[in-house]
Amino acid sequence: MTTETAATSTAPAAGAQAHKIVRTKNVKKIYRMGEEIVEALRGVTLEIGAGEYISIMGPSGSGKSTLFNMIGGLDKPSEGSVYIDEVDVAQLDAYELAWLRCRKIGYIFQSFNLIPVMTALENVTLPMTFAGLTSDEAREKGVYLLEKVGLKGRVLHKPFQLSGGQQQRVAIARAMANSPSILLADEPTGNLDLSTGHEIINLIKEMNKDAGVTVISATHDMKMLSVSDRILWIRDGKIDRIEKRADLKIDVGSVGGDEEGGVRDAIKGDEKK
Repeated sequence: MTTETAATSTAPAAGAQAHKIVRTKNVKKIYRMGEEIVEALRGVTLEIGAGEYISIMGPSGSGKSTLFNMIGGLDKPSEGSVYIDEVDVAQLDAYELAWLRCRKIGYIFQSFNLIPVMTALENVTLPMTFAGLTSDEAREKGVYLLEKVGLKGRVLHKPFQLSGGQQQRVAIARAMANSPSILLADEPTGNLDLSTGHEIINLIKEMNKDAGVTVISATHDMKMLSVSDRILWIRDGKIDRIEKRADLKIDVGSVGGDEEGGVRDAIKGDEKK
């Protein structure tokens, strides 16, 4: 299998109906802080099809990050079930969960989470090493992925030598290292300026289309709406509503801050529902 084929092998066959790659059933998450009980999630049931681009949105404290962590296997529900490719994540032991995270899920974080002493290439190839690729295979695929995200001339640069946007591009290449089925993006534009954030959103969408990878993003960034297939609005630990992108009226401008304002103006009424 060539590097390019390996990087795009998650794309569904033409005409094939997308299966439900993520399912949650009545997921609840309760945190106990002394005598205080916090219900972060209060019975969330949803299905996400393979190849979808989903944005999870809601105010701070709404439960969107908790739901994100459940889907990513970073936390386990107090009640209910989370299925990844029909595997109940809560029933996996530590080894099985590590295998799932390594091969099925790619993570993109707001703070990039790159290893400072490693080059861009080393950061990208590290997950491949854990997955069992040889050093030559990992290097070939790592260079290919860095070129794909626009960092052809930055392969040997370390994080401190890269801008915020470039570091996030490295993080995206790393997330795609093992050709995951699911790409989880936690506030991927949170530490970036408006223009750079827009570039990163478009790059994640490109990965979604080219590799057929399912994208699930927890975000406050309204620009995400224009590239999402569906938007899950979370409020008070429950799904408030699910909207298709085609049903939203979004007036997107073309210049700098006008674009952000245009998106906000178009949906601000919906946010208050």
